[in-house]
Amino acid sequence: MPPSIILIFYGALMQTSVAALFVAGILPGLLLALALFMVNGWFAWREDHPRIEKGEAPPLLPAILVALPALALPIIIVGGIVLGWMTPTEAAAVAVIAAGGAAFFYSPLTRDDIWESFSRTAVLTGSIFMILCAVAAFGHLAALERIPQAIAGLVDGLGLGPVGFLIAMNLLFIIAGMIMDVPVALALLVPLLAPVALANGADPIHLGIVICFNLCIGLVSPPLGGCLLIVSTVTGVNYWKLARAIAPFIFAEIIVLGILVFVPEISLWLPRTLELWK
Repeated sequence: MPPSIILIFYGALMQTSVAALFVAGILPGLLLALALFMVNGWFAWREDHPRIEKGEAPPLLPAILVALPALALPIIIVGGIVLGWMTPTEAAAVAVIAAGGAAFFYSPLTRDDIWESFSRTAVLTGSIFMILCAVAAFGHLAALERIPQAIAGLVDGLGLGPVGFLIAMNLLFIIAGMIMDVPVALALLVPLLAPVALANGADPIHLGIVICFNLCIGLVSPPLGGCLLIVSTVTGVNYWKLARAIAPFIFAEIIVLGILVFVPEISLWLPRTLELWK
């Protein structure tokens, strides 16, 4: 779902409209949310989880009002870009100002908090720019050595065809999501595989959504899913116990991925309707 840093990074690598990518991610995100909601409901029914009786739940309106500043941030970012009011860079600046205001709304920030926030942002931004520089050099080298053409020849030699290549690419990105940071996985694989996928008739917007989805599945998939490791460390829950519990959710994600791969209109209908993509 937008705003996604993965989609922004992919858009920068592929020189593709970030606004179109954001809008293209809305319907797949809602479809994924529905699938996970159904799995969660099935667990609640099977294990007979206790229901919240009327009067026990906190009042809805105060809870919405408290969450409103945080909920408004993605609307500001995506809405500003899609409506053409801001470029992605300008939207990021507006989001920083809005996030700072929201932070003061929830709890006053100290000077140390602000300094730490700026320091972390500087380190993260610097690392991303270093990756982008390496990507530019790597892409230039790949073009000189005709690596995408060699991969395309290998695909033809193996007789995979467009569908077989797409399935193999999905598996590769899922594995990459398990063992690499997302920017690194994108930087290494997109310059090599995206030209082959586009030559086989893939749409760059649809391809970006599929790649984003694959990497997100990899982040929560054992044996090396980074998000699972973090959750296990923070909560103290045994890693393999957590991996077994999340298996039905991963299965649901893979089903949704299959639907997105073979029904590209789910990703492309909305940006085309809003005339953000041809």
